Order: sequence, then C-alpha cells, then structure tokens
Amino acid sequence: MEMFVFTGILWKEGGEYSALCPELDVASQGKTAAEARKNLLEAASLHLEGCFEDGLPYARPVPPSDDPRNTLPAEALKIFKFKVDVAIKAYA
Repeated sequence: MEMFVFTGILWKEGGEYSALCPELDVASQGKTAAEARKNLLEAASLHLEGCFEDGLPYARPVPPSDDPRNTLPAEALKIFKFKVDVAIKAYA
C-alpha cells in the first residue's frame, strides 16, 4: 500500500463550499465545508485508483491562472493536507 499526501483548498462560493486538490486538478463541492472536504477526499481517491488501474499518470497540476490561491484573498481560503491510501494490485 502506498500513502500519498496532497494539498486541499477550501473556500465558500455563494451558498456552498468548493474544495480543490491542485496537484491532481480534482475538485468537489458541498453544502457545508465538511461535506466539500469529504467529497474532495473521495474524488481524489477515485481519481488515483482509476489512474493506477489504467496505467495513466495521476498528477495533473492546476494551471496557475485557475488556482484559487492566486485569485482569492488568503483569508477566504482554508488550506489543508490530506492523505490517500491506495492499494496497488498486480494482475498476471
């Protein structure tokens, strides 16, 4: 099993919350901050599993122009680290 550590960015957009992993270019939303964060963790896990199963690269960084750290005020963002534990299976 391999443990990966990524960055999560959370911010409020209108009446909902958005969450983004800039290293994977994976995003999610939720009605609460906790829901958006939970949805991001699930989306990142599914993204990694799919990439590994298909033999594709998993990293796809967000372009700087689309990164909310470059467009929103720092006080509007919550930045956190999260870990994804992915089992890599070999098939013959």
